[in-house]
Amino acid sequence: MSDPLPLLQEFYQDKLTTLVRHIAGARHIGQYDANNTYQYVINREETQLQWIGQAIVALGGTVTQQSAEPDRGAAKDKSVAARIMSEDAGDAQAFVDRWKPKVEAMTNVRHRNMLLVVLNECLEQKRFFEQGAAGNENLLGVRTPAAGARVGSVLPTRWIE
Repeated sequence: MSDPLPLLQEFYQDKLTTLVRHIAGARHIGQYDANNTYQYVINREETQLQWIGQAIVALGGTVTQQSAEPDRGAAKDKSVAARIMSEDAGDAQAFVDRWKPKVEAMTNVRHRNMLLVVLNECLEQKRFFEQGAAGNENLLGVRTPAAGARVGSVLPTRWIE
């Protein structure tokens, strides 16, 4: 592929849709460790979109910042959280399956390697989501026994002013 711009723009839009989906999902994930994992994933995706956006602009393209937020459910309980994490694990694999052949065919090594990093991080996210859906709470690390049990859950919004 001689002109990477259309592919980068399409990849960006697809990744933005995934980010917005994860933000919507995080609103229904009340358990602290699982929610912290979503916040980690969201942060990484925002960083990835910055990289891709900078590459698009450097090639003379424009970046679209719009993606509609999906409805991920109405309740905030373990069954909804497990369903969301399971869906997100499947979506991460589908994203990699959809994009890996296109990315590997890119001739621009810099852009190809950048997108391969994003795809590999998607597989890491898939692992987090699978473990969370299975009920594992030690997603980003093991909690020390001295910290005690968690009580309550996180709020459904990222920022409160």
